Amino acid sequence: MKMKAVTAILTAVGLLITPAVRAAGSSAMMEPVKSVYDHYVKIQTELAKDSLKGVDEHASAIAKAVKGDDMKMLPSDVATQAETLAKAKDLKAAREALKPLSASLIKYLADNKVPNGTYHEVYCPMVKASWLQKGTDIKNPYMGMEMLTCGKVKN
Repeated sequence: MKMKAVTAILTAVGLLITPAVRAAGSSAMMEPVKSVYDHYVKIQTELAKDSLKGVDEHASAIAKAVKGDDMKMLPSDVATQAETLAKAKDLKAAREALKPLSASLIKYLADNKVPNGTYHEVYCPMVKASWLQKGTDIKNPYMGMEMLTCGKVKN
């Protein structure tokens, strides 16, 4: 009888804790983080195609989202890094500006335990830098079409 009571209690606790744990992980991709991530992926996609199309607008949108967040979910450095990226005049400058922004977002997602599969971190040994992308088909924003598939998925 005692064993059934203990099992029932542990099951109830598990049912209560599991949604809370899931909620903690998914809250990391609430707004404005989800919006920032979505804009970031559009930048990553364009740079992988050797294009600056929309990069300035998406980077400015990231900065605006971070600055306008009353909850201060993302560090203010992300806004500064995005503003630097928005000012990039060529692919080389944009790719360099993407590195610190990528590092900050990767750190945020890891620190907030965003579940694997929600995003993919990829590392390029040629430039010694990581980036975020959707999907596991490597699209390197640092090397572009020259070495589009250079990199290793880390999660």
